[in-house]
Amino acid sequence: MAAEHASLMRDRAGQQRVTNIELFFDLVFVFAVTQLSHFLLAGPGHGGSARTAFLAALLLTMVWMLWSYTTWLTNWLDPERIAVRLLLLALALISLASSAAIPTAFGRWGLVVGAAYLVMQVGRSAFAVLAITDPALRRNFQRILAWCAVSGSLALAGGLVTGNARVLLWVGAVTVDLLGGTAGFYTPGLGRSRTAEWTIEGGHFAERCQAFVLIAIGESIVVIGASLAVRLRPAGPGPTGAEVVAFVIALVGSVGFWWVYFDRAAGDAAEVIARSADPGRLGRSAYHLIHPIIVAGIIVAAAADGATAEVAARGAADQASPWEAGLILGGPALFLAGHAAFKAAIWHRVSWPRLSAIVVLALLALAARTVPALALAGCGAAAVVAVAVADQIWRPTGELPPQATRPG
Repeated sequence: MAAEHASLMRDRAGQQRVTNIELFFDLVFVFAVTQLSHFLLAGPGHGGSARTAFLAALLLTMVWMLWSYTTWLTNWLDPERIAVRLLLLALALISLASSAAIPTAFGRWGLVVGAAYLVMQVGRSAFAVLAITDPALRRNFQRILAWCAVSGSLALAGGLVTGNARVLLWVGAVTVDLLGGTAGFYTPGLGRSRTAEWTIEGGHFAERCQAFVLIAIGESIVVIGASLAVRLRPAGPGPTGAEVVAFVIALVGSVGFWWVYFDRAAGDAAEVIARSADPGRLGRSAYHLIHPIIVAGIIVAAAADGATAEVAARGAADQASPWEAGLILGGPALFLAGHAAFKAAIWHRVSWPRLSAIVVLALLALAARTVPALALAGCGAAAVVAVAVADQIWRPTGELPPQATRPG
């Protein structure tokens, strides 16, 4: 039995690559991201703009926790083994059902979301306890299982109630999962984990998070293409000049997101975590905790692209509603704030171009009621592109630290 369990572990002899089954698992989250962007595009409901934004953030956090915890696990377990592959397929099926329920998560089908959260968090952790033979790593997952049992129970309880009670219980669930890693998953009788014990393959973990960012950017492309396709149908009226401009602005913004994230920072950061003497600490801060902010910005921007296309269909000079303006400016601001935090966590540097762009976006928000939606969207895209240009011109020297070795 021990030999069978040991065979489920990844071979650490060489560089770990993302497997096809992991990418297949990610496909489910393409649907989840789409559901989240549509949740925002539907407009303020559920008690007003602030509450709708908060509920969307809560749902994104739940989705991210399910995906991220699975990513941690597959860094140690080999997805090419049949047992691990079947686990990922089962988790993908449950995630699909949960994602389908996102639009009614705070209504009729909240129990589906809460039950899925419980089953995935507890089932995955229990599998890890049974599959991992390394004593320190197994003890770590025993602690994680204890914390996930609490968070999963809160999520299920939230699905069984309605209204504010559901929101509070789900906030409690994600808070437990977010604080777990920070607290070392301290469990009475089992002690506390140290990040040095989280012997992840940093390059693989970084590549997995990069894949999720690509998923989010892909949703922006889908929204842009779908908006244009509606106008290009054989019986359709064809796009207006304003709609073509909206399409171009949205595409430029998506390219800007990709360029800022992937041109240099993504690859360089992957090298840093791969070399780090404590990759678990960087994985927790720069990727597990900060990356959902980056993803949130891209999802908000995708919803903004759809909203801008709708405004453009009314007329080039039409102004955005307060909600639409919030999406248009909030998406780039969230993305840049998350990316600034990411760079600070990796290189301990302040990214002044990103902070300056955020300030510009905040000032634009003051004039949003007097600026046409297309112009506002253009300014949002321009802010991201300006940061990409600044990265090409001014790159801090010495961002990559000297070669580090892992503690023996």
